[in-house]
Amino acid sequence: MPKQLHVNLFEMNCVSHIVHGLWVHPENNRHRFNDLDYWTELAQLLEYGTFDGVFLADVIGTYDRFRNGPETALREAMQIPSNDPLMVIPAMAAVTKNLGFGATFSTTYEPPFAFARRMSTLDHLTKGRVGWNIVTSYLPNAARNFGHDTEVVHDHRYEIADDYLDVLYKLWEGSWDDDAVIIDREQRVYTDPQKVRYINHVGEHFSVAGPHLCQPSRQRTPVLFQATGSPAGIEFAGRHAEVVFTGGLDTPAVRANIQAMRNKAIAHERDPAGLKFIVMAGVIVGRTDEEVSRKLDSYRKLMSVEASLAHHQSAIDLTAYPSDALISDLIELKVDGWESLQRYKPEWTIGTVLSQFSGFNRERFFVAGTPTVVADEIEKWLDVDGIDGINLRQYLSFETARDFIELVIPELRRRGRFRERYNEGETLRERLFGAGQARLPNDHFGARYRDPAVLQQPATPLRF
Repeated sequence: MPKQLHVNLFEMNCVSHIVHGLWVHPENNRHRFNDLDYWTELAQLLEYGTFDGVFLADVIGTYDRFRNGPETALREAMQIPSNDPLMVIPAMAAVTKNLGFGATFSTTYEPPFAFARRMSTLDHLTKGRVGWNIVTSYLPNAARNFGHDTEVVHDHRYEIADDYLDVLYKLWEGSWDDDAVIIDREQRVYTDPQKVRYINHVGEHFSVAGPHLCQPSRQRTPVLFQATGSPAGIEFAGRHAEVVFTGGLDTPAVRANIQAMRNKAIAHERDPAGLKFIVMAGVIVGRTDEEVSRKLDSYRKLMSVEASLAHHQSAIDLTAYPSDALISDLIELKVDGWESLQRYKPEWTIGTVLSQFSGFNRERFFVAGTPTVVADEIEKWLDVDGIDGINLRQYLSFETARDFIELVIPELRRRGRFRERYNEGETLRERLFGAGQARLPNDHFGARYRDPAVLQQPATPLRF
């Protein structure tokens, strides 16, 4: 059987997520993000298309480095205003039976005990259809929002996250036995007290007594997603992640990144097949080349360079300089923010750099064309690059998803590259790894805490 594609729609509970400026398009629905109907309509559409799930990004601060303030982000609706991603999942779950949900939550600023309860609640309400994108948060404004003067140092954030996950595994996997809930009405016993225990975690960053407040859910631990590329992040993924968002400038780079993470999984005594790899991908499809061209042109005209610069936390306002000025000239003059220009080739002009910010079709995983052209490219991503799936970048809501469902999925199905239907009742983890695999595999780090004797033993923390 050929490898089949996993597909999530890449979403965020905001106006402008990662394709900036297109919220003004007359056919876009982004302004409806505050309405519950937006999310329920989207969920029903994705379930009709048999998507794996909807993946919800999040940030807990605003982008305020560009032009020394949040004004550009606010004016362009660049990830502000934004709402809590967890809150819309129950509504989407209520109108679907199979669609999965992935939500982003940071380990750096909020304590693990309350989050463990929220995720277990979602796993119950969705009957095992949730995943968690583990992030450590990087915005300086996010740090200030939670009482810090500046960002927590990058690698130290992963050390905090490692302790955070240790708490969660103990709560999710070890605090309650599988058969703790007995619901004996005659004896008036709902839960056998002998089968629930404190975790008494005392780590470098968190002290949590337990027990977990929720009875065991179908997955117990939600599917663990992570986006990473740094050495510390790859080390962390080797111990914890099940699905990794990766990428690379070309095929050798993508394959090398995948292999590096598989090697780290082996170093942590895990089966490397227990990792799936997903990339963010842009797909613009039409029934004819002319239709594709019209879509490309209409999107390109509305792209916002300023919002993109704000999103990239650009320390220099490149729009203030002549388009034919050379990067080398600005570096030599040491204009404000010149250090950030060193990532570009010195012979490039300002116009060249700005075209990269506005050129959404310059991404590594991007294809625009008819269904056959798109399917050909996706097969290369699966077979040559070695990925397992995509987070589908949205240009218009709901046109991007609808086009993929109506035009791309039928072609992928003809090639045996996409499921014909859902397996009813499967959890999100089973959808990714196979029937009967609703819980963390036994070789995963978190599975050790199913043994009560191990629950009280301190884990060896990761060091970076």
